Amino acid sequence: MNSGWKQDLSMLRSICVYCGSRKGKSDVHEKAMRLLAGEMVARNISLVYGGGKVGLMGVLADEVLRLGGEVTGVIPRHLLDREVGHDGLTRLFVVKDMHERKALMADKADAFIAASGGMGTLDELLEVFTWRMLGLHAKPIGILNIDGLYDGLLGLFDHLSREDFVDASHSGVLYTGKDPGMLIDQLRNAVSFGKGL
Repeated sequence: MNSGWKQDLSMLRSICVYCGSRKGKSDVHEKAMRLLAGEMVARNISLVYGGGKVGLMGVLADEVLRLGGEVTGVIPRHLLDREVGHDGLTRLFVVKDMHERKALMADKADAFIAASGGMGTLDELLEVFTWRMLGLHAKPIGILNIDGLYDGLLGLFDHLSREDFVDASHSGVLYTGKDPGMLIDQLRNAVSFGKGL
């Protein structure tokens, strides 16, 4: 595992946000991305994300940049054209594949938020959650549950715990909320008080 995973987690300086390369059916998701961007910049927290400029990824990155924040994108070469790699970021890393993308994004972040998205977002969330359960990192994970998008997933997590396929203590590492600012504050408190360690 990259030595960056052992970094000082006494401060929340960057959040890796997983979100869709599409905007979704309702504009509530786009509005939530703009709010999330504003809350991050207000707290001097930089964005780490998938490097695209389409869908919610593009909305979030553009808004953070517009507000004067820093944005680091990580995109695999094979998706550079498909997800239309963002060429106006603070930093853009072009990597060889999805495995390298996810590892580098995780390495550069102090915490994670899964915002609105599809299968790619779910894949990233579940992988970083699994890594946490296996002790590969100690960073807090949040789910921004806009318009009940993740109600079913959260219910599944509870069901898996009740059926003893997931240790109940692991559910305590997930922070959920509908308000971007409050969710960021939960993650920041977890970092500050070592709850993620």
